[in-house]
Amino acid sequence: MAMLKNYRCRSMLFRGPGSVSFRSNASTCNKRSTLWKPPRASARNDFRLLMGSSAVKNRTPIEDIRSLRLITAVKTPYLPDGQFDLDAYDNLVNMQIANGVEGILVAGTTGEGQLMTWDEQIMLIAHTVNCFGDQVKVVGNAGSNCTSEAIKATERGFAVGMNAALHINPYYGKTSLDGLVAHYNSVLSIGPIIIYNIPTRTNQDIPPSVVQTLAQNPNLVGIKECVGTERIKQYTDQGIVVWTGIDKISHDARWGCGAVGVQSVAGNLIPGLMRELMFEGKNPTLNSKLIPLFDWLSQAPVPIALNTALAQLGIIKPVFRLPHVPLPVEKRVEFVILVKEMGRHHFVGQKDVEVLDDDDFIVVGRY
Repeated sequence: MAMLKNYRCRSMLFRGPGSVSFRSNASTCNKRSTLWKPPRASARNDFRLLMGSSAVKNRTPIEDIRSLRLITAVKTPYLPDGQFDLDAYDNLVNMQIANGVEGILVAGTTGEGQLMTWDEQIMLIAHTVNCFGDQVKVVGNAGSNCTSEAIKATERGFAVGMNAALHINPYYGKTSLDGLVAHYNSVLSIGPIIIYNIPTRTNQDIPPSVVQTLAQNPNLVGIKECVGTERIKQYTDQGIVVWTGIDKISHDARWGCGAVGVQSVAGNLIPGLMRELMFEGKNPTLNSKLIPLFDWLSQAPVPIALNTALAQLGIIKPVFRLPHVPLPVEKRVEFVILVKEMGRHHFVGQKDVEVLDDDDFIVVGRY
């Protein structure tokens, strides 16, 4: 695994809107290549796999992945210079495992894979596999709007031992429906793949016709679907495995629409309650109790509220990689009230929840 190269960086203290002070820190960064290569005239799947034969032989059966009811899309914590805080990360993952979480999604949207270099992303997947792979299933985010990058990341992720890869559809530079099929087939030939459909981020829905075509591939594990319960029910009626990526509908998706479970943001904070919601049968009372927290977490693009909350609970250092910044103080006050109303013992960690001052947060622009 290539080590990250040292660079100088600039970080800033967050002091509320309109007031940002800068200071220099030592940092590491390994930039992704921006060189563009022209595509071949026809789609090809003859790329060289980087994983050894033992990695293929020891691969987790797809049915084991399809049975996972609670996967936490884990947050990636940072040190003041913007580098990974692996001690805090390990502590957070250990709390997930202790509360019965079955799977960890590494470097997804919640884990801020979009703010990482590929070397950072694969390193974090490898670290998670090496430290926790015997206790929990590891799903690595390998998605990209560039098919070549997605292929390489998928190969590297399986080479370091992840159990499945999560793949968003190409965003910004969108493609046709035929292009979607070709894109996904390029990574499905490598290993177990979970499709990730979240049109609010990609501005392109993956329609059922595409998913039904891809479902014929034995390496398709299922789909993380963020459109809604009607779409989930349509897939489960056809025997396609579905996780919802929306905590607020996870109870109804699981117990009313046939979803296998949830890939959860809130699980970072309340893994025990999320396990109860996914494992113990219909529980509208518990679901209603959790809705205010789900709403609070979704008031800003994920993972801004989650990052703020984990810092307030003392689980992570109050460090943000730009373009994310913490929620304003009035929203932090709301979280303190929520924790006290729900009960501090339901949340991860032992420290008292705090509001935190604006000056407590560090926002890093280069890392």
